[in-house]
Amino acid sequence: MSLAVTVGITTALSGIDDEGAARSRAALDQLSAALAAEGVSWQEQYAAAVPSTRPHLRSLPTSWLHQLRRVLALVDLDRPVTPIIDVSGLTADRELIDDQASMLESHLLCHSDTAGYYVPADFGDPVFLPAEAGVAGGGIVGSGQALLAELRRCAPALGVRLDPAGELPDTEAARLFAVPDGTDFSAETQAWLTLHEACRASIACGRAIVFH
Repeated sequence: MSLAVTVGITTALSGIDDEGAARSRAALDQLSAALAAEGVSWQEQYAAAVPSTRPHLRSLPTSWLHQLRRVLALVDLDRPVTPIIDVSGLTADRELIDDQASMLESHLLCHSDTAGYYVPADFGDPVFLPAEAGVAGGGIVGSGQALLAELRRCAPALGVRLDPAGELPDTEAARLFAVPDGTDFSAETQAWLTLHEACRASIACGRAIVFH
């Protein structure tokens, strides 16, 4: 199963799938209203241009996202982070990941694998909207700012070299994108880079990150 990650989805669909763009706009407006009812103020900035990003994957296997979540869980538990040799490595740590997710604090761990939103609004824990809100991804909404902070927190475990301000230099982004498939942490690194670039673009233009 694969996951697409898009910032500015209505713009991306316009002229290609106008009906899809209209549905996405209605869903984003519905999301904004549901968040407002929970005290989170955010509206999609439809007219804002999505800034350019460094090369990264626009979609990825959901298993890569699971592997990145494992890294964050181990980092937050102060456990050693070792490469996954095969799927059994992910299975072995499943209980740890689930325990961390059950705290309902992590924006990376507490989110749907295949649908839903991160919005560029800075709030503490993920928002769990009621079912009647009808928001994709089970109504779990993350903060782009909080997600970015979590990505930065687990960067050292993946060998990602951020600058002293916590930013990802262009040269390092290019190095990460060129990491060969099948090498240690290659899946986690590509998932990290995809989410990192989405966060930067989303926060800069005020438009949601959409999982679809």
